[in-house]
Amino acid sequence: MDSKERSMCVDPVPPPAGHLTRRGVLTAAAVLAGTTALTAAPGTAAAARRPAPRAGDLVIDGGTLLDPATGAVVEDGVVVIRDGIVRAAGARDGIEVPAGAARLDARGRWVLPGLVDAHIHFNTVDEASDAVRKGATSARSGSTNFYQDIAVRELARQVPGRAPRLKAAGVFVTPDLGDTVLADPDLTALARLADGVRSPEALRRVVEVNLARGADVIKTRVNERAGLPEQDPLTQVYSYEQLSEIVSAAGRRGKGVLCHSYSEQGCHDAVTAGIRSLEHGVYVGERTLREMRRRNTFFTPTLTAMAGLAESSNPVLAERGRTYLPILKDAVRAAHELGVPLAAGTDSSGGEVDPIGREVQLMHEAGLPPLEAIRTATTSAASLLGVEREAGRLAPGFSGDAVVLSGDPHTDLSVLLAPLHVVRAGQVVEPA
Repeated sequence: MDSKERSMCVDPVPPPAGHLTRRGVLTAAAVLAGTTALTAAPGTAAAARRPAPRAGDLVIDGGTLLDPATGAVVEDGVVVIRDGIVRAAGARDGIEVPAGAARLDARGRWVLPGLVDAHIHFNTVDEASDAVRKGATSARSGSTNFYQDIAVRELARQVPGRAPRLKAAGVFVTPDLGDTVLADPDLTALARLADGVRSPEALRRVVEVNLARGADVIKTRVNERAGLPEQDPLTQVYSYEQLSEIVSAAGRRGKGVLCHSYSEQGCHDAVTAGIRSLEHGVYVGERTLREMRRRNTFFTPTLTAMAGLAESSNPVLAERGRTYLPILKDAVRAAHELGVPLAAGTDSSGGEVDPIGREVQLMHEAGLPPLEAIRTATTSAASLLGVEREAGRLAPGFSGDAVVLSGDPHTDLSVLLAPLHVVRAGQVVEPA
């Protein structure tokens, strides 16, 4: 093999290393995420012996309950949570309230299931806790640089009040891994690739290493980033064939792929390659939206992130945001009219956590009726994450996650921006 050939692929290597490497890598990730003081690091012997999650018993008493799945509204409702699970929810006269149970007075308030942020970047426990306080009791990671999201996921399982229930994506499958090659001994060989992570072998390698470390989903891109002024978000970085390789490698382990996308052709290539959800998708066209409806591919537009770009102090980013936001709103409205499933995601990163309620507001501004906008952060997002039997509703058997709001979200979605109370697995969390 000559030097040119060597630069195009990864040398033959065994599968990603097993327990010892996984333990060391994920322990380091837990240190970076700041979870080690709260819980045993994933992959350690202590984690294997960890106690059951500390879940709570609670009665949410007297609120107006909204079920996003049916749209049903119940006044003077009661939610009974035991061991972190909803045991009963509905009108007071049909609920047996356990004697002596802790109560959260919700009289005069509206009670909804905890919200879902389907695209967020967690690097620390502080960010995860902030998301919960702002109403996101479930989430899907948009990738990290050192598996910190896997550490946060383990924290959520052991100390649910400190982090959302999380689907972790691990590290980004992208042409230039940058410092991420330092994150894992099974990735360091990729640093020698002159053209970056582009060959079938290299693409499969990053997917396989992520899955070996415990990632729930795979994150990749088809276009450059909008949030970096030196990049052009309409430049395509992976072809249909490369995206298909990523999707196939993830699919062999039963995992889906979320794909950062902007250009019309990039969106189409990603969807036809078989991704599970299209992220951002500013210039997604009607042909692609129809294909998404046929395939049940989700659309996570991250309107909040685009609105944030429009407010940037950088003139290139501000102009990009002002241009893209109305186009993206039109795409969301078209997707909704065609029946494409939509999921709310803030794309929060860099230590700043936006309230998921802002994304719901922007979905409404894009043309969704209030209840449909709420569903993007409850039932629809829960379905995307594969937790539709755990999250997105307050019904028997579902997780005891709830937000208590100051008013009726049908008439004023801004009440979602600052919940009066957040309940995570039956525990009342101090609001933001």
